[in-house]
Amino acid sequence: MESSTLQALISFPDRLEEFYAAVPADHAGWAPESWNGIPSESFTAIGQICHVRDIEIDGYHRRLQRTLAEHEPFLANIDGYRLERERDYAHADAGEVLASFRAARMQTVELIRGLDATELDRHAVFEDYGAITLRGLVHLLCSHDQQHLAGLQWLLGMIEARRANGETS
Repeated sequence: MESSTLQALISFPDRLEEFYAAVPADHAGWAPESWNGIPSESFTAIGQICHVRDIEIDGYHRRLQRTLAEHEPFLANIDGYRLERERDYAHADAGEVLASFRAARMQTVELIRGLDATELDRHAVFEDYGAITLRGLVHLLCSHDQQHLAGLQWLLGMIEARRANGETS
Protein backbone atom coordinates (compact mmCIF):
# COMPACT_ATOMS: atom_id res chain seq x y z
CA MET A 1 0.00 0.00 0.00
CA GLU A 2 1.25 3.49 -0.75
CA SER A 3 2.89 5.00 2.29
CA SER A 4 0.90 8.25 1.93
CA THR A 5 -2.42 6.37 2.04
CA LEU A 6 -1.28 4.21 4.95
CA GLN A 7 -0.09 7.32 6.81
CA ALA A 8 -3.44 9.05 6.18
CA LEU A 9 -5.25 6.05 7.66
CA ILE A 10 -2.91 5.97 10.67
CA SER A 11 -3.26 9.68 11.43
CA PHE A 12 -7.02 9.87 10.91
CA PRO A 13 -8.08 9.00 14.50
CA ASP A 14 -6.09 12.00 15.74
CA ARG A 15 -7.66 14.30 13.13
CA LEU A 16 -11.15 12.99 13.95
CA GLU A 17 -10.65 13.65 17.66
CA GLU A 18 -9.26 17.14 16.97
CA PHE A 19 -12.13 18.09 14.69
CA TYR A 20 -14.74 16.66 17.06
CA ALA A 21 -13.13 18.50 20.01
CA ALA A 22 -13.60 21.79 18.13
CA VAL A 23 -17.38 21.32 18.25
CA PRO A 24 -18.86 23.12 21.27
CA ALA A 25 -20.13 20.52 23.76
CA ASP A 26 -23.66 21.93 23.62
CA HIS A 27 -23.69 21.40 19.84
CA ALA A 28 -22.60 17.74 19.70
CA GLY A 29 -26.14 16.68 18.86
CA TRP A 30 -27.22 19.87 17.10
CA ALA A 31 -28.75 19.61 13.64
CA PRO A 32 -29.06 22.55 11.25
CA GLU A 33 -32.41 23.46 9.69
CA SER A 34 -30.98 22.51 6.29
CA TRP A 35 -28.27 20.02 5.38
CA ASN A 36 -27.74 21.61 1.93
CA GLY A 37 -24.07 21.56 1.05
CA ILE A 38 -22.81 19.07 3.63
CA PRO A 39 -19.94 17.09 2.07
CA SER A 40 -20.74 13.93 4.04
CA GLU A 41 -23.89 12.21 5.19
CA SER A 42 -26.16 14.46 7.22
CA PHE A 43 -25.18 13.43 10.73
CA THR A 44 -24.75 15.64 13.78
CA ALA A 45 -21.23 15.88 15.19
CA ILE A 46 -21.78 12.92 17.53
CA GLY A 47 -23.44 11.10 14.63
CA GLN A 48 -20.41 11.73 12.40
CA ILE A 49 -18.03 9.96 14.78
CA CYS A 50 -20.46 7.11 15.47
CA HIS A 51 -20.94 6.60 11.75
CA VAL A 52 -17.19 6.53 11.08
CA ARG A 53 -16.76 3.93 13.85
CA ASP A 54 -19.59 1.75 12.56
CA ILE A 55 -18.50 1.90 8.93
CA GLU A 56 -14.96 0.96 9.98
CA ILE A 57 -16.12 -2.09 11.94
CA ASP A 58 -19.28 -3.23 10.19
CA GLY A 59 -18.22 -2.05 6.75
CA TYR A 60 -14.55 -1.99 5.97
CA HIS A 61 -13.38 -4.70 8.37
CA ARG A 62 -15.84 -7.12 6.81
CA ARG A 63 -15.24 -5.91 3.26
CA LEU A 64 -11.48 -6.28 3.51
CA GLN A 65 -11.70 -9.68 5.19
CA ARG A 66 -14.21 -11.01 2.68
CA THR A 67 -12.17 -9.74 -0.26
CA LEU A 68 -9.17 -11.61 1.09
CA ALA A 69 -11.08 -14.81 1.88
CA GLU A 70 -13.61 -15.12 -0.96
CA HIS A 71 -13.49 -15.13 -4.73
CA GLU A 72 -14.93 -11.79 -5.92
CA PRO A 73 -17.46 -11.32 -3.10
CA PHE A 74 -20.41 -8.96 -3.41
CA LEU A 75 -19.97 -6.23 -0.80
CA ALA A 76 -23.23 -4.57 0.16
CA ASN A 77 -23.50 -0.94 1.14
CA ILE A 78 -24.51 -0.18 4.70
CA ASP A 79 -27.47 2.03 5.56
CA GLY A 80 -25.82 4.49 7.93
CA TYR A 81 -29.10 6.18 8.80
CA ARG A 82 -30.58 2.83 9.87
CA LEU A 83 -27.56 2.27 12.13
CA GLU A 84 -28.02 5.76 13.54
CA ARG A 85 -31.58 4.91 14.57
CA GLU A 86 -30.83 1.41 15.83
CA ARG A 87 -27.75 2.41 17.81
CA ASP A 88 -29.12 5.70 19.12
CA TYR A 89 -26.21 7.88 18.07
CA ALA A 90 -27.73 10.87 19.83
CA HIS A 91 -27.00 9.31 23.23
CA ALA A 92 -23.57 7.87 22.49
CA ASP A 93 -20.57 8.65 24.69
CA ALA A 94 -18.06 10.46 22.47
CA GLY A 95 -15.05 9.25 24.45
CA GLU A 96 -16.12 5.63 24.10
CA VAL A 97 -16.92 6.07 20.41
CA LEU A 98 -13.53 7.64 19.65
CA ALA A 99 -11.64 4.99 21.66
CA SER A 100 -13.53 2.19 19.92
CA PHE A 101 -12.86 3.73 16.54
CA ARG A 102 -9.15 4.17 17.30
CA ALA A 103 -8.83 0.49 18.24
CA ALA A 104 -10.72 -0.57 15.12
CA ARG A 105 -8.58 1.62 12.88
CA MET A 106 -5.41 0.12 14.32
CA GLN A 107 -6.77 -3.34 13.39
CA THR A 108 -7.46 -2.06 9.87
CA VAL A 109 -3.96 -0.64 9.53
CA GLU A 110 -2.34 -3.84 10.77
CA LEU A 111 -4.32 -5.86 8.24
CA ILE A 112 -3.45 -3.54 5.36
CA ARG A 113 0.20 -3.13 6.36
CA GLY A 114 0.78 -6.86 5.99
CA LEU A 115 -0.70 -7.26 2.50
CA ASP A 116 1.37 -7.98 -0.58
CA ALA A 117 0.64 -6.81 -4.13
CA THR A 118 -1.28 -9.98 -5.01
CA GLU A 119 -3.59 -9.54 -2.02
CA LEU A 120 -4.10 -5.84 -2.76
CA ASP A 121 -5.10 -6.80 -6.31
CA ARG A 122 -7.84 -9.21 -5.18
CA HIS A 123 -11.23 -8.36 -6.68
CA ALA A 124 -14.68 -7.79 -5.22
CA VAL A 125 -17.92 -6.21 -6.41
CA PHE A 126 -18.91 -3.26 -4.25
CA GLU A 127 -22.59 -2.28 -4.40
CA ASP A 128 -23.06 1.02 -6.25
CA TYR A 129 -19.36 1.01 -7.32
CA GLY A 130 -18.99 -2.21 -9.28
CA ALA A 131 -15.77 -4.17 -9.66
CA ILE A 132 -13.01 -3.04 -7.33
CA THR A 133 -9.74 -4.29 -5.92
CA LEU A 134 -8.84 -4.48 -2.26
CA ARG A 135 -6.45 -1.59 -2.93
CA GLY A 136 -9.41 0.38 -4.28
CA LEU A 137 -11.39 -0.37 -1.11
CA VAL A 138 -8.55 1.09 0.95
CA HIS A 139 -8.64 4.27 -1.13
CA LEU A 140 -12.42 4.50 -0.67
CA LEU A 141 -11.95 4.13 3.09
CA CYS A 142 -9.44 6.97 3.04
CA SER A 143 -11.90 9.06 1.00
CA HIS A 144 -14.68 8.26 3.48
CA ASP A 145 -12.46 9.56 6.29
CA GLN A 146 -11.93 12.85 4.48
CA GLN A 147 -15.65 13.24 3.79
CA HIS A 148 -16.41 13.06 7.50
CA LEU A 149 -13.67 15.48 8.48
CA ALA A 150 -15.24 17.84 5.94
CA GLY A 151 -18.67 17.12 7.44
CA LEU A 152 -17.43 18.16 10.88
CA GLN A 153 -15.89 21.33 9.43
CA TRP A 154 -19.16 22.07 7.65
CA LEU A 155 -21.05 21.70 10.94
CA LEU A 156 -18.57 24.05 12.61
CA GLY A 157 -19.24 26.56 9.84
CA MET A 158 -22.99 26.30 10.40
CA ILE A 159 -22.52 26.73 14.17
CA GLU A 160 -20.50 29.89 13.53
CA ALA A 161 -23.17 31.14 11.11
CA ARG A 162 -25.75 30.77 13.89
CA ARG A 163 -23.52 32.65 16.26
CA ALA A 164 -22.99 35.43 13.71
CA ASN A 165 -26.77 35.71 13.39
CA GLY A 166 -27.15 36.05 17.15
CA GLU A 167 -28.72 32.63 17.59
CA THR A 168 -27.97 30.59 20.68
CA SER A 169 -28.08 26.85 21.24
